[in-house]
Amino acid sequence: MRVAALYDIHGNLPALEAVLPEVEAAGADLVLVGGDVASGPMPVETLARLQELGDRVRFIRGNADRVLDLEGLDDPFVQARRWVAERLEDDQLDFLAGLPVDAVLDVDGVGRVRFCHGAPGSDEEGITSLTSDERLAGLLEEVDERVVVCGHTHVQFDRRLGEVRVVNAGSVGFPWEAQPGAYWLLAGPELTFQRTAYDVDEAVRRIRATGHPQTEWAAGQLLAVDPSRPGRMSARLADG
Repeated sequence: MRVAALYDIHGNLPALEAVLPEVEAAGADLVLVGGDVASGPMPVETLARLQELGDRVRFIRGNADRVLDLEGLDDPFVQARRWVAERLEDDQLDFLAGLPVDAVLDVDGVGRVRFCHGAPGSDEEGITSLTSDERLAGLLEEVDERVVVCGHTHVQFDRRLGEVRVVNAGSVGFPWEAQPGAYWLLAGPELTFQRTAYDVDEAVRRIRATGHPQTEWAAGQLLAVDPSRPGRMSARLADG
């Protein structure tokens, strides 16, 4: 099986629309949606577009997929989550909240891969390229697979701890990278980072038209070109 891992879309439908043709061209058998799919400016449309893939898509849960779990969030994120919740139907909210936190898939040329949002068994714990070996060992303690694919921090990385390889798929919707674009991972027969360029200015226009409470901040994130970004965590969208 060849898997396209699309993480942290955060309701950025234009980015998803750009990525899906490349997923098709790459010959992916399955789209693995790695959490935080709908919380963002176009929640209904983004979720619907992915569900149109039928049995070719599989979802795991991100922290922001627990849309109505508002405990501990700052007020801007509470407002944004409530805005999303007002647009999703009850069954859609239940679907997102009830997603599994992990998925284990057999990937061609790679073997059994554990896909999670933050860390194995958690949609909140974060792993970065700077996470200490000691802490990472604890997060991987119950993992039998030799490859773990995560997201949550919106930065692609590839690192090893002993026999385990940990790869961050990046963010389709709001990456924290040096250049704009939609970042994702193609798994099988190797693990290869992908970046899909798209019309970010047009995406910003569409996002501004939604009335999402964090529209201007989101626009700034999409348009930013910052060489200092790789390796830093996008704390705002990882939380919201």
